[in-house]
Amino acid sequence: MATPETTIELESRVVLLETKVEQLQRKLEAVAPEAKPWWEPIVGAFADDPAFEEAMRLGRKYRESRRPKPAKRAKPAKARKR
Repeated sequence: MATPETTIELESRVVLLETKVEQLQRKLEAVAPEAKPWWEPIVGAFADDPAFEEAMRLGRKYRESRRPKPAKRAKPAKARKR
């Protein structure tokens, strides 16, 4: 069983830790008040840009050219006429 001194010591340590956590949270909020994903400011930057559309078209064309082509079916032999 814990002694009264141990309980008081643990309580004071918890209070100290809670205070430190609160200080750290305030510091973190001051550094990064609103954490947005990095990509959010970029979204829509190329909307209706013809150069971007062309780049996407060319990239798609290149990727499609790198895909394996389906195997061609062998043509059936024509029946011989008699």
